[in-house]
Amino acid sequence: MKIALSQLNYHIGNFEANTSKIIQAINKAKTEGADLVVFAELAVCGYPPRDFLEFSEFIDLCEEAINKIAEACTDIVCVVGVPSKNPAREGKDLFNSAYVIQDGKVVQQVHKALLPNYDVFDEYRYFEPGLSNFNCIEVKGTRIALTICEDLWNINDNPLYLMSPMDELIKQKPALMLNIAASPFSYVHDDNRVKVLGDNCKKYNLPLLYINQVGAQTEIIFDGGSFAFNKEGILLDQMNYFKEDFRIYEFNNGEIEGLAPIVYKPLPDIEQIHHGLILGIRDYFYKSGFSKAVLGLSGGIDSAVVCALAAEALGPENVMAVLMPSKYSTDHSVKDAMDLVNNLGCKHQIIAIKDAADAFEGMLETAFKGLPFNTTEENIQARCRAIVVMAFSNKFGFILLNTSNKSECAVGYGTLYGDMAGAISVLGDVYKTQVFTLANYINREREIIPVNSITKPPSAELRPGQKDSDSLPDYEVLDALLYQYIELKKSSKDIIGQGFDQAMVKKVLKMVNTAEFKRYQTAPILRVSPKAFGMGRRMPLVGKYLS
Repeated sequence: MKIALSQLNYHIGNFEANTSKIIQAINKAKTEGADLVVFAELAVCGYPPRDFLEFSEFIDLCEEAINKIAEACTDIVCVVGVPSKNPAREGKDLFNSAYVIQDGKVVQQVHKALLPNYDVFDEYRYFEPGLSNFNCIEVKGTRIALTICEDLWNINDNPLYLMSPMDELIKQKPALMLNIAASPFSYVHDDNRVKVLGDNCKKYNLPLLYINQVGAQTEIIFDGGSFAFNKEGILLDQMNYFKEDFRIYEFNNGEIEGLAPIVYKPLPDIEQIHHGLILGIRDYFYKSGFSKAVLGLSGGIDSAVVCALAAEALGPENVMAVLMPSKYSTDHSVKDAMDLVNNLGCKHQIIAIKDAADAFEGMLETAFKGLPFNTTEENIQARCRAIVVMAFSNKFGFILLNTSNKSECAVGYGTLYGDMAGAISVLGDVYKTQVFTLANYINREREIIPVNSITKPPSAELRPGQKDSDSLPDYEVLDALLYQYIELKKSSKDIIGQGFDQAMVKKVLKMVNTAEFKRYQTAPILRVSPKAFGMGRRMPLVGKYLS
């Protein structure tokens, strides 16, 4: 039996595009002699559809799409993910389902049992768990255990679940496991994904074909990386990461044939982050119907990296870099920014903000009489810059890219409605130390980001001689501390026990917690880590708890 895995980039709610892609892949699979073609979890509507699922018309459109897909399923069997109606009067209205389509009609439905409800997942909000009627599917006389992303669960780590669907399906003596998934990307997830999938093969003594989707849905990025394993849990094949892909596998006599074991070689973390951010930018613009970006370019490393990534994702001709020197900006900052513009070939404008900032300070002079210069005047400058880049956005239809990094977002080192403005945050899940590494990766073949932007001390240049280190610990120390608190959820006691200075830990954690109101109002962040700000980390704005 020939089984085709089709790893596609879906668009939430774009039924015409999704259906067209699926039918094209079905036809390709038929042309190449496949008996079965498989698509990812909720492929028909895109994942995660969130509150679209609460609209009856949305579910009707899913069913219309399934009918069109079924018409193409002649001489081939198709497995495709789709939300389906729950006919029972109790529980949620929908299941997260996989439809088995054959001879132009749906012949079987498999419902997801283990619904994730952590980090970016919220499936219990919409779906009823399918906890009964576990049945294998059958294709050309071969019994297949079909599950929906559940092979990625380690049941031992989830005590709410006393069993796995596979524990029931294995009783029916299947010859193959098939798992359709929507498994989001993070730069630490790939190793665990391969391990858990391989462990399932060994546990059930069955080979596995696993299909993931690829593409970005606002902040959530799917990296693809679909797999084939033998029954010993040894990797046989690995589909492309961050790209659409299509493969056909020969399955006969209980084995995936013609493939020798391969060594799993994950990409380095920074390379994964780079590819993920490029995909995130490109899909955000394409799926939103936009093509051109604008950003403030300061000569510093953060805006330089964002500009370089945008130029790669969208083409340099579609990137407008606006240089907005203040009266405190140095000549070398303008030169560094212009060197980057010349290296990339993107568009640029130079608009100084001195007159605007002076005008605002003049307006407020009487009200602020006798009070010293402080962050108020610094923030006025940052907000002047936001006015300029938003004017470009409004006038020309550009989308503003936010350039703040995760370290700054964490401790509130940024101006709300100023440098924190933007439609999408490119580096909001990338720590400052990782930004330096990313800059060097971008320069791996030639100098794109000027060396001076990488080596000079970071500064917002909002007061004379300002450096980030005046207000924050060195980024190597700060980022290590933040990782313990945000990603690993360690308490202050645990962090201090690792050797971090007690006063610094207390100060930094307080900064993180009190800056929650800023993060609540900022742009969605492209998620590349296991714990990003946004929907995956939900903290109260007025909570007093300090661990």
